[in-house]
Amino acid sequence: MSINQIVTPLDSAVLDNKEQYSVYFKIVNHAFEHLVKSMVDHELCNSLELSFFKQYCELLTYSLEAFRVKYLYDEEEKMKIDLTESGFPNYLEFRYLINDLALKQEHIAKLPDPDKLKEEFLESLLKHKEPVPKRKLEQAASIVYYTSVEKNYIFRRFVQGKIIKIENNHQAPYLVSWSFYDVTYNRPFICFMYFDLHKTDVEDYTKEIYEVLERVADRDMSLDMMAYAIDKKLPKLLPKKFRKIDLGPLHNVFAKDALEITHILLEGIIKKNLNLSEFATSLSIEEIRSSDQFAEGSFFNKQILQVWEPQKPETYLFTSHRVIQLLYDKIPESINRLTKAPIEIPALKL
Repeated sequence: MSINQIVTPLDSAVLDNKEQYSVYFKIVNHAFEHLVKSMVDHELCNSLELSFFKQYCELLTYSLEAFRVKYLYDEEEKMKIDLTESGFPNYLEFRYLINDLALKQEHIAKLPDPDKLKEEFLESLLKHKEPVPKRKLEQAASIVYYTSVEKNYIFRRFVQGKIIKIENNHQAPYLVSWSFYDVTYNRPFICFMYFDLHKTDVEDYTKEIYEVLERVADRDMSLDMMAYAIDKKLPKLLPKKFRKIDLGPLHNVFAKDALEITHILLEGIIKKNLNLSEFATSLSIEEIRSSDQFAEGSFFNKQILQVWEPQKPETYLFTSHRVIQLLYDKIPESINRLTKAPIEIPALKL
């Protein structure tokens, strides 16, 4: 593990109470819901890429809902939001979630019987006309958490997508996707590789492809470096195109980074020019394509590798009409440098 992969709680801000959790999760869910819809409406990816993009976003929103249930009545533990250029939960939170669910049966065994707990709730509310004790609410939330959250649906540091065959695409008849939560930036990335195979069947080479992707493409790096590493370690694979989607940062009231958009957003909230629920989601797409080939190695151990031609990165911003107006007023030059004018999404009403 490199030093850049070491994550500490010091990289995070803490959400202190139930009201903050409620606001944060509403912001994130609203952001993902309208991000996916906008990606489809504005055709920022092709239909195959969009289908995978939706699936990875569904894993993320499922994980965030698991966080919401976990911390709903937990007074001891606090969820940590990344302080760097992210706005998403610190990666340690995902690790803790997976560790919890690995021991779910042990945790469930220590909790009261759900039917008995329901009876106690009804007795407090209907018979004694008293609020349910906080301890009982914590136990109920824990029961929901451990019995309803599925470990297989939690977003992990590396998530592998399946290889699919593309019809009528002879130069690159296969597509594979994967996603990772980069622990340096604490935000998700989604990658696509279009490729062909040399003298081998995809079924015979699938395991090796998956192993190499998880080993060398599980963190953010320059796309040509990632492409070379994959190309080098898979001699029977002929990659033709890579695309990488950087999902974030999520600029919101809980972010504390030094980014220009976050600063303007926070300033607008402080001055009451913007509602507390206003946010903006940045997204960038990088792409490289194979333009030529070259041979590397000796005569008896020669490997054909690709020469990569980078495309101009695409940058997008998704936010409400009010925030768009403010950004054009404050930083018009930066906004005009986006690939497309900011994409308007409905404002969130708390």
